[in-house]
Amino acid sequence: MSTGEGARGSEGNRAVRVVVADDQAVVREGIVMLLGLLPGVAVVGAARDGEEAVALAAEFAPDVVLMDLRMPRCDGVEATRRIRERHPGTEIVVLTTYADDDSLFPALQAGARGYLTKDASGEEIVRALRDVTDGRAGLSPSVQRRLLEQLLERNERAGWSGRSEPAGRPGDVEGAAGAVAGGPRGGGESPAGSGHPGDPGDPGRPGGLGGPADDGLTERETEVLVLVADGLSNQEIAGRLRISTATVKTHINNLFAKTGVRDRAQAVRYAYQHGLVRAPGRRVT
Repeated sequence: MSTGEGARGSEGNRAVRVVVADDQAVVREGIVMLLGLLPGVAVVGAARDGEEAVALAAEFAPDVVLMDLRMPRCDGVEATRRIRERHPGTEIVVLTTYADDDSLFPALQAGARGYLTKDASGEEIVRALRDVTDGRAGLSPSVQRRLLEQLLERNERAGWSGRSEPAGRPGDVEGAAGAVAGGPRGGGESPAGSGHPGDPGDPGRPGGLGGPADDGLTERETEVLVLVADGLSNQEIAGRLRISTATVKTHINNLFAKTGVRDRAQAVRYAYQHGLVRAPGRRVT
């Protein structure tokens, strides 16, 4: 089912072109109506199941498919896998009722770059759409915390030795997080020309994920890093610290360069490994 399409956002910028996929008509129509009221978003199609979502992705080449997970004929995980394989220019943001491990990790491993629950606000949905089209992850704070918990549990089992497990396993949350936060398009806030060659995970690199804590971060940069690790967006960090978002971006680029990380996912891991923040106690339910 196709809907009307707006070509431009409210300020003349190209709108994010979206296909909505949800098997419940009232939910699907409500999401389409909500998105139609938001600036910078154009709904180009609505699908009743995963099969229709795949077909509409081929027909309209949207920027993003807003994907439910539990649908008939073809569920959201399989539809995500097909769309990412056949149309790599189309990103997937999951919008679902469920945030359990059996829903979250398969969706991320299938290629979703965003994951929201249906209690998300319109502002959060638009932010996720913009994030994934800009090459960043579009994850709700609760989902980020769950990924961190899994990463910490995995590292604790490995004794923080830096050993890696084979990618692609159902429990490989680090691989899933990497695919979301720094996939084919790369990290969304990686500073150009940071002067850090090689793999940031190399224990021999000063300031890298396995390197010493002597990273030269200022007090403010450390404060920003802690807030990033807590799942806050740049805008939320700016509000918390009462500084501009441009200043937040400058601090993030500086701390990326000093620690040798490439994206927010690696920055979060760095913060936990160096004891800047404690492991979250709350789990997604």
